[in-house]
Amino acid sequence: MAREIFAYECTECGTLHYPFRMRCKNCGELEPFQFKTVPLPKNGKLLTFTKVYNLPAEYEVATLGLGIVELENGIRVTGQLEVEDPKIGMDVVGVVDVVRQETYDRFWGFIFRAA
Repeated sequence: MAREIFAYECTECGTLHYPFRMRCKNCGELEPFQFKTVPLPKNGKLLTFTKVYNLPAEYEVATLGLGIVELENGIRVTGQLEVEDPKIGMDVVGVVDVVRQETYDRFWGFIFRAA
């Protein structure tokens, strides 16, 4: 089953928001029911990245790559980066998967890999 993350489109002006906002940043619309959900595309370009070396004890990995990706529709998102040798501007494809798990909770997010 493919999982998705959604942006929110203002029905007044069509501006996309991610994450959800109570007010449209373009037209100022305040009514929360004036936004419709739109699936985010999975493909994008890597804008910047970092590697975290000092993770909390509950993580099962020694390092964690993180990246900011501009998706095909212009929305920028943060996600885990599973790329051996990342380069700014490279094409990446995202999947929605478990990014962290605690005893009874799963946390879902983007994981980006080389396209």
